[in-house]
Amino acid sequence: MAMSPGGRTMSNSSGAAGAVMSASGGVGGVEVGGVTFSPLTAMRGQVWIVAALLAAAGLAWWFTADRMAGMDAGPGTALGSVGWFSGVWVTMMAAMMLPSLAPTAAVFAALVRRELSRVLLFAGGYLLVWSVAGIGAYGLFELGKRLFAGSLAWHSGGRWLAAGVLALAALYQLTPLKRAFLLRCRSPLRFLDTSWQNTRPGALLMGLRNGAWCLGCSWALMAALFALGVMSLTWMGLVAVLVALEKVGPWGRGARLATAGVLVVLAAAILAVPHRVPGFVVPGSPASLHMMKAMG
Repeated sequence: MAMSPGGRTMSNSSGAAGAVMSASGGVGGVEVGGVTFSPLTAMRGQVWIVAALLAAAGLAWWFTADRMAGMDAGPGTALGSVGWFSGVWVTMMAAMMLPSLAPTAAVFAALVRRELSRVLLFAGGYLLVWSVAGIGAYGLFELGKRLFAGSLAWHSGGRWLAAGVLALAALYQLTPLKRAFLLRCRSPLRFLDTSWQNTRPGALLMGLRNGAWCLGCSWALMAALFALGVMSLTWMGLVAVLVALEKVGPWGRGARLATAGVLVVLAAAILAVPHRVPGFVVPGSPASLHMMKAMG
């Protein structure tokens, strides 16, 4: 018999029988056979899973760049059919979010003794949550365009809507709810301790739960991505960096506050001088029209 990170008994059919895990101090880790076990040591010991996640993210970035080539990168751009968007969105999420999943996935892989099927189920459950969230975002986006198309044009209320979404995303960064979700995301052992299920269906369920925590932490940043231009590789890159700094960087609170500051600056700049915001494509501008001609 083995024990979960919190000390609860669990069976382990993959070769970990006899390992005893008991909580040690800090957000930390646990002690396994006298050896300190933490997300950092797990990543060092599970280099293969970290490398695989980074490689998958790199491939997803390449695929996303290829699919988005020549597309209008401004806010409010057409998203295409739900099937096309869903495919692109899944690869976007793999590109942006898999690097931040590495610490939790490494801990999970260590606990299941590198059983590949369960690691894949865990990562698949995580991405499934983001896939469903993307379909929901697509529905809201298309509904808004149908109901308020005229009033949300860029030179009507569109600029104010984009700035408002960015401001609300910044405000969310300061809420207790955001802090609670981020704490979960930054503490893989705490998450696994409260949701451990030592079966293959349990691995999928834990992936779904971890994805739900991550969605609660980062949904506002994804809303900001829509406000800036969801088909823009530039803004995808910025959001991915901000997510990674918050979740795996050394200063979670500082990264959270810095992200709020970045969002506030972008909101103000889009209202005041949108044409001078680096990487921002103003709808109806020469850059936007050039991209539309290239697509046609």
